Amino acid sequence: MPDFDSFAQKIGVRFNNPALLIEAVTHRSYLNEHREFPGSHNERLEFLGDAVLELAATDFLFKKFPAKPEGELTSYRAALVNTSSLAESARALDLNECLLLSKGEARDTGRARDVILADAFEAVIGAIYLDQGYAAAEAFIVQNLFPKIDEVITTRAYQDAKSRFQEMAQDKRGVTPNYETLSEEGPDHAKLFTVGLFVGREEVARGEGASKQEAEQKAAVAGLDKMGW
Repeated sequence: MPDFDSFAQKIGVRFNNPALLIEAVTHRSYLNEHREFPGSHNERLEFLGDAVLELAATDFLFKKFPAKPEGELTSYRAALVNTSSLAESARALDLNECLLLSKGEARDTGRARDVILADAFEAVIGAIYLDQGYAAAEAFIVQNLFPKIDEVITTRAYQDAKSRFQEMAQDKRGVTPNYETLSEEGPDHAKLFTVGLFVGREEVARGEGASKQEAEQKAAVAGLDKMGW
């Protein structure tokens, strides 16, 4: 069993109810293999933590960039709280060592592990909020996530519309979007590609570009605007 006390000390939180922290790092798959486990999985805490994180990030960006329009602030927030960013922060805290997973899930790497880590990070936020209140949860977020904003802006990570649309589609619809080349016109030196962005069977938007990649990015930008994401 992981050393939850050491992890709590590392993040600077003395839990009144330590069971909340254990719940925050318990993946649903773990319960399937350990029927005797007395706790719950972390999906409810993740749901709560996601809302707390969105409020804290919105408040932070609103105050830090008083002259920026809503669209840019939304892009900054999406880059700051996406799966990759949260997973990176989780790894920096060694949250990976505290996860309670099934044997199968424990072997996951790459994107699959990033999703698990990001969910657990949000669940920890939810646990802190329930145990300590909003100020403590916000302090945890400020310390472990907000310092990344300068890098987000410097590297223009907020401009990757495809990644942002995928994150939102998975979060809001529970599906991964796909792109289909609808047409390819013109000679080799002056191609024009038209790409459709689909969520399930629904065509959400189209984009045109001199390459498939450019057309996909434009379709994602149009999709974000249409969906209000």
